[in-house]
Formats: sequence, structure tokens, C-alpha cells
Amino acid sequence: MSMNAVLGELPTWNLADLYSSPAGTDLETDLARAAQEAEAFATDYEGKIADLDGKTLGAAVARFEALSDLMGRIGSYAQLYHAQDLADPQRGQFSQNVSEKLTDIGAKLLFFGLELKKIEDADLALKLKYPALAKYEPWLRDMRLFRPHQLSDELEKYQHDQSVVGSSAWSRLFDETIARLRYPFRNEMLSEPQILDKLSSKDASVRKDAAKSFGKVQGDNIAIFSLITNTLIKDKEIDDRWRKYERPQSFRNLSNVVEDEVVDALASSVKAAYPRLSHRYYKLKAKWFGVDKMPYWDRNAPLPEHDDRTIPWPEAEKIVLDAYGAFSPELASVGRKFFGTGWIDAPARPGKSPGAFAHPTVPSAHPYLLLNYQGKVRDVMTLAHELGHGVHQVLAAKQGPLMADTPLTLAETASVFGEMLTFQSLLRTAPDARTRKAMLAGKVEDMLNTVVRQIAFYDFETRLHAERRKGELTPDAIGAIWMAVQSESLGPAFTFDDEYKHYWSYIGHFIHSPFYVYAYAFGDCLVNSLYAAYQSGLPDFQAKYLDMLKAGGVKRHKELLAPFGLDASDPAFWDKGLGVISGFVDELEGL
Repeated sequence: MSMNAVLGELPTWNLADLYSSPAGTDLETDLARAAQEAEAFATDYEGKIADLDGKTLGAAVARFEALSDLMGRIGSYAQLYHAQDLADPQRGQFSQNVSEKLTDIGAKLLFFGLELKKIEDADLALKLKYPALAKYEPWLRDMRLFRPHQLSDELEKYQHDQSVVGSSAWSRLFDETIARLRYPFRNEMLSEPQILDKLSSKDASVRKDAAKSFGKVQGDNIAIFSLITNTLIKDKEIDDRWRKYERPQSFRNLSNVVEDEVVDALASSVKAAYPRLSHRYYKLKAKWFGVDKMPYWDRNAPLPEHDDRTIPWPEAEKIVLDAYGAFSPELASVGRKFFGTGWIDAPARPGKSPGAFAHPTVPSAHPYLLLNYQGKVRDVMTLAHELGHGVHQVLAAKQGPLMADTPLTLAETASVFGEMLTFQSLLRTAPDARTRKAMLAGKVEDMLNTVVRQIAFYDFETRLHAERRKGELTPDAIGAIWMAVQSESLGPAFTFDDEYKHYWSYIGHFIHSPFYVYAYAFGDCLVNSLYAAYQSGLPDFQAKYLDMLKAGGVKRHKELLAPFGLDASDPAFWDKGLGVISGFVDELEGL
């Protein structure tokens, strides 16, 4: 029986909600309109921003916002169309051509942000007395955080134009290289998502063969991955130096509207907790497997008691929506919009973008979810996670194109919370102690992957960027940093074979968004603290939670968490979140 017969009919995207086709006249018309409107906007406002009163400036921001929505729709369509098959050169060409056209249009609008940042604080305060501008105050506040790091107008424009053949081109090379790679596995040639899926097989020989094959193919291509990484880190160092960022993480923290010291507190809390989290859990797992040390490919190995049934798509949909609905009918009703509407692309296909994501597109459209659904319990949790993002994006859309986006640190809140709701719902229905143990172990592993592994990734990047400043790094030097960080974070329960030193090279976050990864740990610890508040019976929790999601990017983390009695700048906050994970490990030790 084919896998698809078991899984049921899997949904795919209907991108016609955005545009009819890459050659459609609707897309052509919108590209032309965006170019014309950008030209007109520049004619009306360039060089005049400082002199506008608040009412006129508010109208200018509204025009800019509408144009952002239009350009965002075009860019989203090209990205999503390419993501369906990254190995198709025609899709790659289309996506690149659209990206270049949007970069040219965006160049005409660049002056607007530059001039807005130059307005003196006192002048802006006067302009903000007009309601037309006051509604955009959170957007202006966050954009102006970058004031001290702005270059001359001419340099900003040059850098904007140059990005399509600079960092964007290197990122594309990475994506297309990964998408084209095939990994020999017994008598098959597998794509990256398919071979990585084998690492959670119940069969130890399958895990070993897959791990060895993956490590070998990454190693055969390590020169190209090292060149891409060296080039992008150097590119970032040059940019950081010109913009006078204190350290490599500073841009990311500023974008996330989170203070350096809050991120430092998170990273040091997690690293200090390695022994009581990952080291303790994996020692326990080795004992269950009857060994002192496990090979690295057993990290995600399911327990003998593991629920390894294949979950058809309709059942996955029901599990997740029921869990959302038991918490909040409103949350579930938004979630239901994603099913049967072409908003989700679920099947694993050769060439398709690996992993999973939720793309918000623009508020005038709707989000799209990408999964590589293969019917495992973990895939159901991924659906719960990405649907959380999607629901968040729908609820925040009313804030408009400029303020719907949430900083990364809070963007993971709804996704991880959705996962937690789904997990707790499944745990409540566990038929016996053996199943409960396997489910708890699976959840602990997911949390370790989200918190410990992502902070280890952050630590790896931190060391990598520091070393690169001394000169180009060989593949072996990068591999050595990777191995050191992995053994520190995972602990003494593992043995690492030589090919494991190449495993850093498939992680797209290092390429696309340096230092992004801590946001996962931030989100997980935050949700653990939120969920504890929910379980303790905090009054009106559901209403407060939905209000938090609806706020989009309008409020900062202190304001958003205050109604729950939480404060991320308090060092004890992180220990509270980490305590939830160690509590699960305590329970497993008891079992």
C-alpha cells in the first residue's frame, strides 16, 4: 500500500489566492502598478519628510503601508512558488527575477525610512499628536531603534541594490544545493527531509545507515557549504563594522526588540542547565537502551514503547483542532480556516523546501503553511506548531502590513503553545503507563531540541563568528567548533563518529538569519511559564492570551507579559521555564 493511501489525501497550496500563475497578467499588472506607485511616492515625498506636519506624514505612512502590502503579496507569491520545487531551475529563475524587480522598486522607497529616522525626537513627538500618524507610533518606535546604525543615504541605497547578488545570492546557492542533493540509502536515493526522517526510525540499522549516508554526502559537499558560510559571516562582519554594531548578535536582538542582557540571561541559564536537562535525560535514555553510551544517531531514536502508528491526515487535523478547541473555541475557529482551503501544502516531494514553515504573506491575503507530513506523531506536533503560527498571523493581521509582524522572540509563542495544548491533550488520552512514558520522553526530546539544541546552535554561531574575525575557517576548523559545542550540550552519553563533524552544514538558519535560533528557546521557555500560569488557573487566561496574539508587533515583551505576571528581564523567569522540562525528566526518572 502506498504511503499516500495510508495518509489519506494530503492538501497542497492554492497559490491562485495570490496570483493566477507566474505568467499571469494580474501579476504583471501588479508589478507595473507597484513600480508606478513607488515612483509617484518618491516624487511626492523624497527630501520633504522632515517638513511634513503629522497629518500629512500619517497619510504618507498609510500610502507606504498599502504599497508594502502590494509588494509583499508579489514577493510572497514568488517565494512560495519556488518553495514548491527548489530544484526546478525555471521556478528559481522566476523567483530571482521577481526578487530583482522588487529590489529595484524598493530602492525608490528607501529614502522614506532613512528620512524618518533622521527626524529629531522632539519634532516627532509634535507630529505624533495627530491621530493619522499616532496609529503608526509602534512601527516608528521600532524602526527608529536602528537610527544609531544608519549609513549615508547613498551607501544604504548601494547596499540595497547590491543585496540581490550578495547575501541573497549566497543564500539561494545554499537552498538550491541542499534541494538537489540526494542521499543513497540502501537501494534508494533520498532527499534531505526523507533521509533525516529515517533518523527517528525504530530500526537501529536504518538510523545508522541513514546517519552515515547523510554525513558522507554533507562531507562530500563540505567545501561549498564552508565557502558559503565563510563568505556570509564575513559579509555580516563588514556590515556590522560599518554600522557600528557592538557584537554580531546586536542586529538580531534589535530586530527582535529584546535587550542584549535578556538574551545573555537566557543563553547562560540554558547552558548552566545542560547537566540537569540534556545530560540527565540522555543518560536515562542510554539506560533504557541498555548501554552506557549511545551513538549520535540514537539521539532521536524512539523508545520501544513509542507510538509508531501512522496517523492519517484527517485524524491529525482532528487531533490538533480538538486540542485548540478545548482551550479556546475562538482559537480553533481560526485554525479551521486552514483546512480544505489550499492554505496548507503537506506532502513530502523531491525538490520541495525541507522542514516546515508558516509564511504570513500579507494582511490582505492569508498565511500559507508548508509541511513535509509523513504521518508520525512528531508530524502531528509539527502541524500543531505551524498552525499556531498561522493562527497568530491571522489574528495579528488587523494591525496592518507594518505592525502585524511579531518580533521573533514572541513569534514562537503561539506555535509552541499550540504544540503544548496538542501534547497535553494526547497525554490525557494515553491508554497506559508505557504509552505515557513514551509520550513524555518524546515531549522532553522535542523540548531539548527546541531549548538545549537551539542554544547550542546559538553558541556555535557565537564561536564561529568570533573565530571568522581572525580569518577564513577551514571545513575542519568549523567541524571542530561544532563537535565541541555538541559534546558540551548533549553530554557524556553520546559517541560521535567522524562524519558528524559535517552535520552543521544543513542548518539553514545559520545562512538565512544569523542568531535567529535563540528565538526558539526564548519561545519555549516563555510558553512553559505561560502554560504554568494557565494551569494555575490565572483568571481570564484565554482572553488575555488571544489579546496578546492580536497585538502583533504593537507591544513589547514587557507589556505583553505583564497581564500574566511574567517578566523576561528577570533572571528567575528562565529558570521557571526550564523547571518545566526538568519536571518532566523527574517524572520519567520516577517511571
